[in-house]
Order: sequence, then C-alpha cells, then structure tokens
Amino acid sequence: MKEQIIQQLKQNKTVLIASHTSPDGDAIGSLIALGLTLEKFGKKVVLYNEGPIPAVYRFLPQTDRVLCALEPDAFFDIAIVLDCSTLQRIGAAAETVKLTPVTINIDHHVTNTGFGDFQIIDAKACASAEIVYELIKKLGVAIDAAIATSIYTGIFTDTGSFRFANTNLAAFAICNEMVQLGADPYCVSKNVYGAYSLNRIKLLNQALDTIEISQDGKLSMMVLTQAMMSKTGTQSEDVEGIINYARRIEDVKMAVLIHELKNGHKHKPACAPHPYHVSLRGNGNVDVASIAADFGGGGHHDAAGFNIESTLADIKNKILNLEIGDVNSEFGILNSES
Repeated sequence: MKEQIIQQLKQNKTVLIASHTSPDGDAIGSLIALGLTLEKFGKKVVLYNEGPIPAVYRFLPQTDRVLCALEPDAFFDIAIVLDCSTLQRIGAAAETVKLTPVTINIDHHVTNTGFGDFQIIDAKACASAEIVYELIKKLGVAIDAAIATSIYTGIFTDTGSFRFANTNLAAFAICNEMVQLGADPYCVSKNVYGAYSLNRIKLLNQALDTIEISQDGKLSMMVLTQAMMSKTGTQSEDVEGIINYARRIEDVKMAVLIHELKNGHKHKPACAPHPYHVSLRGNGNVDVASIAADFGGGGHHDAAGFNIESTLADIKNKILNLEIGDVNSEFGILNSES
C-alpha cells in the first residue's frame, strides 16, 4: 500500500493535507512535516485545519499558513487526511475531500474506519508522525530542521513526553535522528509545557472543583462548561491536558472530562440537551477506545473521546454511576493491557 501511495503522491500535482479539529501536537506536527516534504517534491500544497492552532504549537514552522477554511470551489488532485479515525474529524472540509479524486488516510488510531482510496493505518505506531516519518524516508526527501522539529513534536506530545504506554522503540530512535537533524528538545518542551496563561490556570482551578469520584474510587470525572470558559476568558486550546489531573488521582483507572461545546444557543435552558465532547483516559487496564466507539467516537486503548448531544445530568448518570465492572459489561472495556 505504501508503494501505491508513493506513486499517487508522485503523479498528482495539487495536494490538500488536513488533520483533525481541536488539533494536538501530532496532528499539527504531522501536517507541517508532510506538507514541507511534498513542497520539496515540487507539489502545490494547501495545509488545512479547522483549528485554531493552539498557542503552544505556534512555534512550529509555517503554522501561520494553515487554513481554517477552504474556498467553496476549491479542488485538489489528491487529499491526505492525517491522524483522523473518520473523515468527519476534519470538519467542514470533509465535503471538499469527498469531491477529490484520490483520498489517502494516514492514521494510528485502532478505531479508524478505513475511509479513503488508500490507507496506512498502523495502530502500533506511537503517533501519526511516526508513519509520516516512514513515508518521508520512502520519498527520499532530505529532512531539514523544520521537518525534523515537526516530527519530533508530533511524537513527543503524543507519547506524553515519552511517558505513555504507546512509547515504543521507534519513538526514541526517530526522535534521536530528528535531534541530529536540527530539532531542539529544549525549544519544543519549553513551548509545549513551559508556560500557561493566567486564564488557563483559572480555568484549571474551576475544573478541579468539579471532580467527582465513583463509589468504588476507580473512575474520576471533571466538567468544563461554556460559562467557565467565558468567565476565565479561555479558548478550546486551553482545555488540552486538564484531564490528566483527574487521571493521576490514586487508584483511578479511568478519567473522564465532559466539555460543553459552543452551539450558538446562549439562552438554551440548562435542562435541554447541549453538545459535549467527552474525553476518556485509561490507566492501561481499561480500553477506553471501545467505550468511545460505542458512542460514535474513537481513539486509542488509553486515550479516546466522543461527541454527544445530551444533558449534563444524563451524561454524568451514564458514566459516573457505573463502577468499572459495570462499564466493562455494558460498554465492552477490556481488562487486559494493550
């Protein structure tokens, strides 16, 4: 399949590269790395993310050229979708991709639906950036400091700075090579983890006040509402990483963050259904991807999520009042490590 994809990239001229909304370091790092590579290969490349690009990743090269909207009549010879388990994860540009003659799906999520004409889906890869790295090597394009920094950032962030269970030998080997080619580990870590805005700290404080623990102590839950976001003057990018505080609670096997999304209905009563994004994090013994899949979402064994329109009370009742054993039987969580 990789050889077929290489051939497609060589014979097509105009390329759209897109990654998922609410982008993380892997989505953006992979996007930039592959885009810069294909431009070296003589392709006309458009980078897309419905974004916005979180402030902590704006140090990456050429993030300012990433488009958050496409022209209505935009047309490309080929579209590459990165780090998305479904095409819909890229947002509004999915309609443009559907009209593109060739679609390539590059991802490492076990819940990937296999969309597109060509796929490289490797659930054993530590990040989509690992797959992009392998593709770049096959293209034979020299990796410069900008590409190296982007790949390093993708792997560094998606492995939780090499702390998560998806950290494999390739993560260290590739990052070592990227450092030799110009990536600066201190620069990356300083930008990604070095500083938070005061508003983000205020949002974190409010989120911590919402923590609830299930009766058996194995499940923790946090809530973020649009009222909290408005009060603290924060944006969606400030939510990233907050769930980890709930995951690190002693004896917790699964952490949940229920984040209310913007929907344009400011005067909608609290008792009415609202759109939420539910993030799930496991400790290695719980397959949270299977839970997300049952709700129409996806992700990894230890990190997944889904969108749902419901009341906050209903979501909490479905999640918080279930013991881990009950969740296993109802939603198919596995009791074995990945």
